[in-house]
Amino acid sequence: MDPRTHQDLSLHQRRRPPTAEELDGIPWLGQLQAPERERAVAALLVGDAKAGDYVCRVGRPVTYWFGVVEGLLKMSSDNAQGQTMTFTGVPPGGWFGEGTALKREPYRYNIQALRRSVVAGLPIDTFHWLLDHSIGFNRFVMNQLNERLGQFIAAREIDRFGNPDVRVARSLASLFNPVLYPGVGEVLRITQQELAYLVGLSRQRVNEALKALEAQGAIRVEYGGLRVLELAALRSSIFQLQEGASAARD
Repeated sequence: MDPRTHQDLSLHQRRRPPTAEELDGIPWLGQLQAPERERAVAALLVGDAKAGDYVCRVGRPVTYWFGVVEGLLKMSSDNAQGQTMTFTGVPPGGWFGEGTALKREPYRYNIQALRRSVVAGLPIDTFHWLLDHSIGFNRFVMNQLNERLGQFIAAREIDRFGNPDVRVARSLASLFNPVLYPGVGEVLRITQQELAYLVGLSRQRVNEALKALEAQGAIRVEYGGLRVLELAALRSSIFQLQEGASAARD
């Protein structure tokens, strides 16, 4: 018998079949016809990630298309100077890496758990089988790619300003995206320290930005998380902060 405990095993070695409740948290399964769903469910695996575990790493070959059932992940990469750049967080309901899976190329980013998380994986061959046979699956993947493209274009425009309040507001609006992350709903379970990791700011500076957004009526800080009161108001706050930063710079 292997003397290692369950906690000593890698995330890949800790994979297991999903429970019925976990399957209910996978948004694209509802888009499949019965035979397609049966094939997908038979292939799906989940892993119980610990904080700090890597789901995938730069340069590794793609083996699964991944999604978050529970918890919070971050997508990042390291530059030539060894500095880490965080692209986005991935909350519950979010699936990622479809572009890499489509091209079967090595990962160009790292995905790491910020806290204990449940991560689902669809084997790459099953992913391509569904692309070849399921209209509903194709539509889901196409919507994912389109939404993510818009998200990164907006992020590129906003990051040029370098305003901390804008960065926090943009990151929150991204995490509350109902298309990419349908499992979040109105309340995002995230600590201010976790948000600080995602936006690359101190927890104190994030706290100041959250207070400003709360004063504008866009969000409400609650115990253990954040509630978006109106997504349109949160997105509007980004442009207001952006205009303010631009005016101050001029």
